[in-house]
Amino acid sequence: QVQLVESGGGSVQSGGSLRLSCAASRYSSGAYTMAWFRQAPGKEREGVAGIDSDGAISYADFVKGRFTISRDNAKPTIYLQMNSLKPEDTAMYYCAAAHGYGGLALPEPDFAYWGQGTQVTVSS
Repeated sequence: QVQLVESGGGSVQSGGSLRLSCAASRYSSGAYTMAWFRQAPGKEREGVAGIDSDGAISYADFVKGRFTISRDNAKPTIYLQMNSLKPEDTAMYYCAAAHGYGGLALPEPDFAYWGQGTQVTVSS
């Protein structure tokens, strides 16, 4: 059973930055995708960024140029560097993992493993 633990959320003012981390444990070998999702109150969960074990990266249009996903295979851990934050980025951010490749193109049900979430709040 893969376990994912997020950290790094918090409160910032508009234009600020935060870096989220997601540490994976008990991960078996093979191709995988790890991704960040977010859910704001009253809204559906949406994909933010994904990274495959072969290095392919995908972003949602609303974060391109502002957010950067990266990974440290040695740990293994993925990160989400969030710059130029906006109030509309306020949400609970979740780390998720799926077997196989596909990034954000994978259907959400394919992500079998989820972290507990970390809150990001951006004030204007």
